[in-house]
Amino acid sequence: MTTATPLRITGARIVDGTGTGAAPVTDGVVCADADGVLRYVGPAAGAPAAAPGDRVVDVAGRTVLPGFIDCHVHLGVETAKDLGNRVRLDATVEVFRTAERMRRTLEAGITTVRDLGGLPAGYRTAVETGLAVGPRIRTAVRLLGHTGGHSDFTLPGGFDPSAGLSEIADSPDEVRVAVRRLLRDGADVIKLCATGGMSSPHDHPDDEGLSEEEIRTVVDEVSRHGGRPVAAHAQGTAGILNAIRGGVTSVEHGYGLDAHARELAGERGTYVVPTLSTVFDGIDRSRMEPSHYEKKVRWSGVTKENISAAIADGVKIALGTDSAMVPHGRNLRELMHLVALGMSPADAIAAGTRVAAELLGVQDRAGTLEAGKEADLVVCDGDPLADVAALADPASVRLVARSGVIRKDTLPRG
Repeated sequence: MTTATPLRITGARIVDGTGTGAAPVTDGVVCADADGVLRYVGPAAGAPAAAPGDRVVDVAGRTVLPGFIDCHVHLGVETAKDLGNRVRLDATVEVFRTAERMRRTLEAGITTVRDLGGLPAGYRTAVETGLAVGPRIRTAVRLLGHTGGHSDFTLPGGFDPSAGLSEIADSPDEVRVAVRRLLRDGADVIKLCATGGMSSPHDHPDDEGLSEEEIRTVVDEVSRHGGRPVAAHAQGTAGILNAIRGGVTSVEHGYGLDAHARELAGERGTYVVPTLSTVFDGIDRSRMEPSHYEKKVRWSGVTKENISAAIADGVKIALGTDSAMVPHGRNLRELMHLVALGMSPADAIAAGTRVAAELLGVQDRAGTLEAGKEADLVVCDGDPLADVAALADPASVRLVARSGVIRKDTLPRG
């Protein structure tokens, strides 16, 4: 496993990710130790002296931010078409393609991901042990849903072309056993389907998925085994309400998040991960099955209205892209879409850093640039507080470090 060298970044405009409204630090310095932990973040005038052996990187006025967290990806497949038809893929080749997607995602500025279906826990171990280069991984392993629902890709003849993507359960007792299987297989988060969906063959976003009782059972079973976040795929309003009342940690997509659902989410402290990239960037007929394309077009307008209202209402929103439904490695375009619907650039950045870390329960070690936290760093051209699009193009992301180890560096020399 690669170990960190003490790292000292100078000449930085520092945006710490807290979203407090404080002005960025100019002529800033960021120092990390050999354990990949931040030891100083602040003005050059107060920085400790450089020590022999420090790796010094002058970013020449560029912006330094915390590593970003994408709370909703599918690294195990390249496109939506692959999600429900994985048997046509060569399993060995797909291991290497997944590794390449992991690298691409990290180099886009994403130092932690939450994979919500299709990624075995072994990929998490491969990153942790240095066998693969990528973001830290929290994985749901498989999708939990009911027969004929969003997670069921079974064909009329009974064949499942998704190659075991799903856990199917049709009663509270079956749900409880399914959660136990997912925990046994290494799930960091439970992903359940509270509604139908855009890409599923047998249902629609307004259809309800697991019942409120079944969702409550998921939350209860997780709590009996040390606790895990519970993420609910929830697009239609009825299923969103079931998910929030059932006690999930986050609502994924939230396209039908009406006024009542927004109020309830606020009361319960439920996070919303709106995956706006699928609405702004994801309507691409060439990457989608015909039914998926038609549903997406039909829902795009109401999605923008409801998520814009959620932003205005102060609902807790974390960044997620649903990558695979949209191209991998372009994750920070999501920030532009959050701003387009009413967020300030600072709040959009916080959605992908501080708020996302809180959702994942890692706020003690990630999400902001503060001494004592992991040295997950992103350096970009321009000033994203003035124009958040500065982060949208991966080519503008010049340096990425995870735990103090530089994994991408395209800064000009000399």
